Amino acid sequence: MNRPVVVGVDGSPSSLVAAEHAARTAVQRSTPLHLVHGYLHPSGYGVPFNPYELGIPKPNDEAQSMLERAAADLADRWPGLTVQVRQVAGGPGATLVEESRRAELVVVGSRGHGGFAGLLLGSVGSQVAAHAHCPVLVVRPTEAPVAPGGPALVAVDGSESAEVAVGQAADEATRQQTELVLVHVHTPGATDAAEVLDTAVAAARGSHPGLAVTARQLRAEKPDQALIEASRDAALMVVGSRGRGGFTGMLLGSVSQSLVQHAHCPVLVAHPYGRAR
Repeated sequence: MNRPVVVGVDGSPSSLVAAEHAARTAVQRSTPLHLVHGYLHPSGYGVPFNPYELGIPKPNDEAQSMLERAAADLADRWPGLTVQVRQVAGGPGATLVEESRRAELVVVGSRGHGGFAGLLLGSVGSQVAAHAHCPVLVVRPTEAPVAPGGPALVAVDGSESAEVAVGQAADEATRQQTELVLVHVHTPGATDAAEVLDTAVAAARGSHPGLAVTARQLRAEKPDQALIEASRDAALMVVGSRGRGGFTGMLLGSVSQSLVQHAHCPVLVAHPYGRAR
């Protein structure tokens, strides 16, 4: 099955930046790109208020034009890219989570319509990053563009979620032909830092022979702050969906959530692939 790269597009600058990243990624993976617009507000906007007006509203003509313009622009700048557009009657977060069941990757911007530069990741992005059935790439406009050629960093802590993150980070580093750096933050009182890193390095090198893999141990009381600082020189930061002590039904772990919100480069939230339906 040729799973597509899916990106949520609502016409906002943040979503258009996400679409650009999604196009680049689709070309790298030789997969189609799907631009998806969920046209019902999560709180019910767009649903008929009259109880006698049953049914779901029709797709919006203005939104369709926006999607088609974005698709044409991306197709012009990325020759060979196959782009499809679709409006889905559903809240944008729920729509992208459902689309993720059949996707290779879901890409979201940091803020949608109504977002402000100082705010954190919007509710849609947070919902998708936490609940998707495939990896999620979170991108945001930055004042200083990410320098090409930077390493792919992955945070490791010995959890199952981090093991998934290491595998997906190694895949990304291979595609981007860059170095993979495994980072473990050694907090006061911890004693297993060397073992955690050695195990992760062995796994990455074993699954991706020839990939340049290095380990970096940081000492800090707050792992999230140390990793945010480390992301300044990275092309990509990869995190697990949960850390140690996480449970399947929970949202992102606190460190991953902080990186998704504040990292200085795009963040890939690693999720195992769900079964396509």
